[in-house]
Amino acid sequence: MNKTVPTDVPVEAFVAGVEPSRRREEAEAVVALFTEVTGADPVMWGPSIIGWGSVHYKYATGREGDMPALGFSPRKAQLTFYGFTDTPEGTGLLEQLGPHTTSVACVYVKRLDALDREVLADLAEVTYRRNAEGDATA
Repeated sequence: MNKTVPTDVPVEAFVAGVEPSRRREEAEAVVALFTEVTGADPVMWGPSIIGWGSVHYKYATGREGDMPALGFSPRKAQLTFYGFTDTPEGTGLLEQLGPHTTSVACVYVKRLDALDREVLADLAEVTYRRNAEGDATA
């Protein structure tokens, strides 16, 4: 069972508690940008992921669940963006984003001010549109 599910915690309350203050300011900026790009209201998923929209996924193994169509977490060490590596368009845009590292499904950023905000907005839009248009299968 998926432990990361939508909660009733207000996004604003979560962001208000983010430390340090620079990370909190970055979180506020990302929430505003992604809300504008998606046209959706952000929702807390589990204790630390802010998500926009929802997508149902099903793996070949039979495991399935729901996840945000676009997700973000302002972790203390770095900002974490979910799903940016899942599209061909996203891969091309990542080359233009600015300093970051990646894992299978996440992009990690140490400083928001080092990124190209237009590219970040484009990545968010591509990720959200791809995931919100249908179920994800892996």
